[in-house]
Amino acid sequence: MLAKKSEKRKVKKLLPQNKIKMQKKQINRIMRHRKIRTKVRGTAKVPRFCVFRSNRHIYIQLIDDAKGKVLFQAKDTDVKKTKENKTALSYQAGELIADLAKKGGIKKVIFDRGGFKYHGRVKATADGAKAQGLVI
Repeated sequence: MLAKKSEKRKVKKLLPQNKIKMQKKQINRIMRHRKIRTKVRGTAKVPRFCVFRSNRHIYIQLIDDAKGKVLFQAKDTDVKKTKENKTALSYQAGELIADLAKKGGIKKVIFDRGGFKYHGRVKATADGAKAQGLVI
């Protein structure tokens, strides 16, 4: 009995409660993304518009799942930074990827939100791409 209690204490010291909660959130997001990916597939003509949101940046890729290749990519650091918030930078990154897609002859994409809520920066990225004429 004493050994088990000491083992629990060691685990608690190694992983504080806030870290455990953070890991649960990450696992839940990955599970949501896997569920989305079973339904969403991209092709060369209609690629997958994949969004990844970290705490500081947003990354966007247009992916051809048939070949397993990234056609175009953009991130908010590619946009000229001014003193704007992260949502505005995400909107501009969406416009940037839409311009790259137009140059590559792509007009329509399938949106993959990456397990994130369609809200805030993820939505701003999609709105920026729509504003430049990309059909989502």
